[in-house]
Amino acid sequence: MTDPSTLHDAPANGAHKAPSLAALMVGAIGVVYGDIGTSPLYAIKEVFNGTHPLPADHDHILGVLSLVFWSLLLIISGKYLLLLMRADNKGQGGSLGLLALAAGVTSKSWFAPIVVILGISAGALFYGDSMITPASSVLSAVEGLEVALPGLSVYVIPITLVVLVLLFMMQRRGSTVMGRLFGPVMILWFLAIAVIGVLQIMEAPRVLAAVNPIYAVHFFLNYKLTAFLALGSVVLVLTGGEALYADMGHFGIRPIRRAWFLLVLPALLLNYFGQGALLLTTPDAVSNPFFLMVPSWAVFPMVGLSTMATVIASQAVITGAYSITRQAMQLGFLPRMATIHTSESESGQIYIPFVNWLLLASVVALVLGFQTSTSLAAAYGIAVTGTMLIASIQLTIVMFGLWRWNPWIAGTIAAFLLIVDLAYFAANLTKITHGGWFPLAIGAGIVVFLTTWKKGRELLFARRQEEAMPVDVFLGSLNPSVTRVPGTSVFLSGTTEGIPHALLHNLKHNRVVHERVVFLTVITEEVPHVADAQRLEVQHLGRRFYRFILRYGYMDETDVPLALKAAARLNFEFNDMETSFFLGRETVMPSRRPGMALWREHLFAWMMRSATSAMDFFKLPPNRVVEMGTQVEI
Repeated sequence: MTDPSTLHDAPANGAHKAPSLAALMVGAIGVVYGDIGTSPLYAIKEVFNGTHPLPADHDHILGVLSLVFWSLLLIISGKYLLLLMRADNKGQGGSLGLLALAAGVTSKSWFAPIVVILGISAGALFYGDSMITPASSVLSAVEGLEVALPGLSVYVIPITLVVLVLLFMMQRRGSTVMGRLFGPVMILWFLAIAVIGVLQIMEAPRVLAAVNPIYAVHFFLNYKLTAFLALGSVVLVLTGGEALYADMGHFGIRPIRRAWFLLVLPALLLNYFGQGALLLTTPDAVSNPFFLMVPSWAVFPMVGLSTMATVIASQAVITGAYSITRQAMQLGFLPRMATIHTSESESGQIYIPFVNWLLLASVVALVLGFQTSTSLAAAYGIAVTGTMLIASIQLTIVMFGLWRWNPWIAGTIAAFLLIVDLAYFAANLTKITHGGWFPLAIGAGIVVFLTTWKKGRELLFARRQEEAMPVDVFLGSLNPSVTRVPGTSVFLSGTTEGIPHALLHNLKHNRVVHERVVFLTVITEEVPHVADAQRLEVQHLGRRFYRFILRYGYMDETDVPLALKAAARLNFEFNDMETSFFLGRETVMPSRRPGMALWREHLFAWMMRSATSAMDFFKLPPNRVVEMGTQVEI
């Protein structure tokens, strides 16, 4: 085995100047906080004017504001910023990163399959969130036109659709140019919503009494079922909380935390309390408290600013959908899809056409189907609370199994988080018939796709292993007089054992073997990144046969020709014009053999046919690739 440390030179020190803390904070404000930052557009409105409307009287207003205040402090500040950000996987967060940590703790227990399913479900619900967020956020912003001029209400849907179509059409260009505007625009947004909130609080300062948690307690004791149902709308103030954890790898913990406590949290609280103050003095403002507390001369500018803010919020979840899709592909839960890198300097900026157009079609269907942000809010809550609940379960596993905290401390924290998340989730279950079915249906469908692909690949590898020829048997039976033609042949193999079927087919039909033969296996580790020095492993099999193993993290870009250049340090040159890549393209034949249900085997076969070719995914030169077809029953 080759020492990987000999394959690469160390990167030059100081090659890139690290961004300052202030610059990272601005970036975090623009990218991380877009979703939760636009929640004031619809959260309070849905509490008093949504699926289960509350009367806008003193007790209900202060009770709701107390719930909002303590939910932001305990869930966002406590759970996400202080606890979940400690559960990083090599500096990366997100549902799949947390899945890798939790799965590592439970890998040898009966609970392991359940942990995996929970992690997959969290990722699946995120897709539902990435469909609902653009539709709901942009629609709620454009609905501000109804406040300025009620006659413009007929234009809300068309304007919303135009904004969304333009947003998705711009994705191919990448977010670099748009990203330069994200931070300043969101800073302006937070300052604006804070100012209009303060102006309203000055009209009714008694609203600040809601900081006292006793109002939330009395709200539940006095109104019970009504208060419980209100949780289904109050949770909308927490939408986007998962982005804080998912994007920690882009900016780091310190910038995200400081941005939250110094700007985002104060601005959100001032605006929410401002809306409450408006309702105390003008209960009829429940139809749209956010825009009705804006001075009349500023409504149109605020509609424009809020539309920009919601586009930024939508951009964050769309980019997140691309990222989670790439992670799912790398971890073996999705087939290969065409992936375009939109930045020469930032590997994380990618564009996946299939995901982009699927999201656009779904978002347009949601806007046309639900028509108003109020109708969409019912669908929103299920995805958010489901993800929150799964994150708490995974965090509990990490606290007990990985961090090994004191059982009393870990148990108390876990019990509190699970009770709160279960309450929010249960309250949103009452909205299933009002639109909550949509994210559940999307999530269930995606889970079926993810698990079918994963299980199908396992069955396919098992069938290959049944027919595989051991390396020593092959080399021992290889006729010494077989013709060895000049050049190098690289046979891609899904396993690190046996002889690739493509080689056996090539030898059977062409009766030649290249001077050098490389069996190449690409392995994705359950870590975000694999260092270049640990990328390549070389095994000498004898008779000028070699096995190369390339290792990538689930967030790394897979570029086989680039990685193979590392072998030059071992006097193993790959001449582009003398190297041929042989791929085995299997045609899956569903059968009644034990494994999966027949309908899932047909689904897997369709996914196999639809997958992007290995040539494109691994960035192999098209004029040097040979595909060898074979049929496999599963």
